[in-house]
Amino acid sequence: MRNGFLTTAAMALLLASPAIAQPAPGMPMHHMAMDAPIPSQPGQGAFGAIQEIIAILRADPNTDWSKVNIDALRAHLIDMDEVTLHADAVVRHIDGGIEVAVTGQGRTLEAIRRMVPKDAEHLNGMDGWSTRTAELPNGVTLYATSTDPKQAAIIQGLGFAGVLASGPHHQMHHLMIAKGQAF
Repeated sequence: MRNGFLTTAAMALLLASPAIAQPAPGMPMHHMAMDAPIPSQPGQGAFGAIQEIIAILRADPNTDWSKVNIDALRAHLIDMDEVTLHADAVVRHIDGGIEVAVTGQGRTLEAIRRMVPKDAEHLNGMDGWSTRTAELPNGVTLYATSTDPKQAAIIQGLGFAGVLASGPHHQMHHLMIAKGQAF
């Protein structure tokens, strides 16, 4: 060790342990100080999602960098934040699931209109769910139901945010946005 930094060989041995975090993509291993724990979280969820997508794109030799659009991914993550944290969501239990009036103003309303109908499309049919939206003057109404009583109970337990966060479609959607592809 020189000047408080690990040699490349020593860092390689430490990084072989799954309990030790990896350096950020592009960060030389010798820049990581040995005398402090190495954080594994980037400090903010959207930043971490972008960081993960960049690592995937850099690792793929077939990435067409002329089409990559990380700014579009950032805009989508802002929409997710607006809908998740700032939209008003009034959940009403109905037979077989929930009806949610998702409303907001300004930037939040725009995000609701861009995101909630698309998510309903992607969730429709998952686990036998029926999901759709209807327009409201200041947002949308989300309907999520199932004829299966167990799935209906799950939908009701998940509520608005839980239903939107269900399924694996978000991760692929983020990668496709970053690659400049529609989803």
